[in-house]
Amino acid sequence: MGVLKVSHEYECSLTHETFLKELRHPFLTGVNMDKRSAHRSVEEMYAKVKEEGLTNVHDRFDAMEKIRCNFCAKGVRCNICSQGPCRIIPGKVDRGVCGIDVDGMVMRNLLRINTMGTTAYTYHANTAAKTLKATAQGKTMFEITDEDKLKNVAEKLGLNIDLEIDELAESLADFLIEEINRDSDEPSKVLMAFAPESRKAKWKELGILPGGPLHETMDVNTSVMTNVDSDYVSMGLKTLRMGLATAYGSLTLLEEIQDILFGTAEPHEAEVDMGVIDPEYVNILPNGHEPFMGAALIMLARQDKVQEMARERGAKGIRIIGSIETGQELMQRFKCDDVFIGLTGNWLNEEYVLATGAVDAFVADMNCTVPTAGMYAEKYNSTIIPVTKLVNIPGVEHDINYDPEKVEEQAMQIIEKALDNFESRKGKPTNVPDYKRKIMTGFSPEAVLNALGGSLDPLLDTIKEGSIKGIVALVSCTTLKNGAQDETTIKVAEELIKRDILVLSAGCGNAALQVGGLTSLEAKDKAGDGLRAVCGSLGIPPVLSFGTCTDTGRLINLVTTVADALGVDPTELPVAVTAPEYMEQKATIAAVAAVAYGLYTHVSPTPPVTGSENVVKLLTQDLEGLTGGKIAVGDDPVDIADGIEKHIKGKRKELGI
Repeated sequence: MGVLKVSHEYECSLTHETFLKELRHPFLTGVNMDKRSAHRSVEEMYAKVKEEGLTNVHDRFDAMEKIRCNFCAKGVRCNICSQGPCRIIPGKVDRGVCGIDVDGMVMRNLLRINTMGTTAYTYHANTAAKTLKATAQGKTMFEITDEDKLKNVAEKLGLNIDLEIDELAESLADFLIEEINRDSDEPSKVLMAFAPESRKAKWKELGILPGGPLHETMDVNTSVMTNVDSDYVSMGLKTLRMGLATAYGSLTLLEEIQDILFGTAEPHEAEVDMGVIDPEYVNILPNGHEPFMGAALIMLARQDKVQEMARERGAKGIRIIGSIETGQELMQRFKCDDVFIGLTGNWLNEEYVLATGAVDAFVADMNCTVPTAGMYAEKYNSTIIPVTKLVNIPGVEHDINYDPEKVEEQAMQIIEKALDNFESRKGKPTNVPDYKRKIMTGFSPEAVLNALGGSLDPLLDTIKEGSIKGIVALVSCTTLKNGAQDETTIKVAEELIKRDILVLSAGCGNAALQVGGLTSLEAKDKAGDGLRAVCGSLGIPPVLSFGTCTDTGRLINLVTTVADALGVDPTELPVAVTAPEYMEQKATIAAVAAVAYGLYTHVSPTPPVTGSENVVKLLTQDLEGLTGGKIAVGDDPVDIADGIEKHIKGKRKELGI
């Protein structure tokens, strides 16, 4: 943990053994790389597809390990103009052709990654707003489920709460669309309503009080063109602005609107892992990050006449099974039963889930559907159905784009395609790993408050007395860069709860901990004495399933609520963030948002910034004096937990508890 180690050895010798070792993370030394996953279901399915000669994510990763570019790994390669690609080698080539130095190149590369995360979250938020507006106008099959939340959010934003419910919902939808498109010269109204006064004052002082996410992204994307902004500090401040615009302008209302539409999360049981798939049913798997089509499928599949359609085709019925983040969104808000079962796992499972031969419709919304899905579907008797204009997959027909006003008709089209697929696969072999487990899911700020009897006081008391030392938000993807799938995530969480640190989990890392058994009530036995006692008295796991990566805004607002209750600035709290296996662009901007807010934020694997000592110093040291937050790195679970615990103990000491 701590400051990144910076190497100046950039010469690329792809056949040199020491170079290959340098590309691996320290945690991998001595690790048995024959192990592919922390989950037995994936191990079993990997063996199957390997034997059958299919390309798969694990073998592709192994192949790439032999040819990785060390310039790219350190952030010192640029190809955004025709004069490149440029590579910087200290003492030999100190600047790109345009004249940019190593600090500017490294930071510019990082900003370009972050813009994709912001736009993806904002696309989701825009879809949520359009869905709420169409619902308010009576044009969808959905309805306003949580009227109290609608009124509470609207009141906080200064909207007229005396309107009729549908009019108020439409007003909120219009507000979010306006917020998304707010000029960068005008402060975000959501931020001004939800952020602590102390944070707003700090952000204004630093010049990072943002406008709307689309305009902030426009500013950043223009800045990182060739010959525009080449100062690494200036670009660093711009990405902090964009992170705050994302957390408040996109994510905060996104999750609130999904609660308003489908109900605010409440704790309940669910089942996870590949064993939730039963080949005798028509199995429809909504996959991605948006819950809208999945919600429609659940609502239709719960109708007797739709179940009868499946029985007429020779199936026991229709089941909706969540996949990755869409599954998390649905599990947060829909109780599980014999129709909506639960979740298969995170994105690294996708090929192996399709290889079971028992998936009738794999419904791909706006994020995280692997490019090989069509190939797997063809071999293993499945149908891939993209439901957004964003997703196109080789070999896959695409004729449905989610439209809130047509969602019932579109969901029925999907069901009919799944029924046809079931008929065509009947009698063909299936191979479903016999692994599943019960978990508890559905936690939210409201659910946490309810579990505490309606007041934060019991939680604050347990923190003050030390039964719970602190709280860590584990918001992560899953990646093979650190070794076996999900192993680092599980070990980090185990280390934290063993030290009496409560974990709130979200993202693909949440699925890692669900399938890994840490979101079950029985997991309290792995916690330290203090946390175990709290879990026993409240009837909660030591890891609370908080949903998806889009819950970053919700988690930040929970920290604000705790800080307000204690009368302190959020940076003074014994809290931290960890992304033990971040993978893609949404994760990086979420981490930036946490640092901008003022939180200690651990990320692994190490981001591609080590080519610049100044950028490393800015992220891991200097930012703490600006926002109160900083980036910490490290790949070993014990070291990660040590760093987080040291930070939490330091904050406890400063608070005098």
